[in-house]
Amino acid sequence: MGEVLSRLRHDFESVTASKVRFLEEKGLIAPQRTPAGYRKYTHADIERLRFILALQRDRYLPLKVIKEYCEAIDRGERPENLPAGAVSPRMVSPQLADDLSVRSRRVSALELRRQAQAPSELLQKLVSFGLISPVDGYYNEHDLAVVRSCVQLQTHGIEPRHLRAFRVAADRELSLVEQAISPLTSRRDTASRARAAEAARELSEACLALHRALVNGRIDRLDE
Repeated sequence: MGEVLSRLRHDFESVTASKVRFLEEKGLIAPQRTPAGYRKYTHADIERLRFILALQRDRYLPLKVIKEYCEAIDRGERPENLPAGAVSPRMVSPQLADDLSVRSRRVSALELRRQAQAPSELLQKLVSFGLISPVDGYYNEHDLAVVRSCVQLQTHGIEPRHLRAFRVAADRELSLVEQAISPLTSRRDTASRARAAEAARELSEACLALHRALVNGRIDRLDE
């Protein structure tokens, strides 16, 4: 992420890690993941980010419109109403287009299992233990990330019943974040809501970084 930001900040001084991850959450980019779950950004990802950020800054376009442009480009098209002077990114790979599609829509249990390569029994257990929560029978990209992680953990003998503490910890973290941003969420204007969402993402990233550092610190002691 640091390298991505260093390449972008020459042209976009205010870009932050939370901003990039927000664009990922909205389905505009989908960096690859290492087996350990870390994001891997390619030159094409950075090119796509430049395109999105430029349309936001220079054309004042909402993300919904920018996403429509990106989806058209992913299909190999050049949108007719693309603003003059806007340079579109290269078309993404079929796999990346599939990942982006999943991020932008809800999926059925069958599609979720296919994407995560998970057995139906595992999916049922994750629902029963509250680790994923379908809405009207459909799941979102966060549910997909949870299932993929649990599939990997299961290969090490860690079952869903062992993971309920993660759900409890996530709820506690959310309460902490909500408390911290309450001065912003109490306001009704759009700018305050946007700042609240940005602050919540930054706090969440800080909490995750703290958790990772604490766990890795304990793991390193195993070698001592």
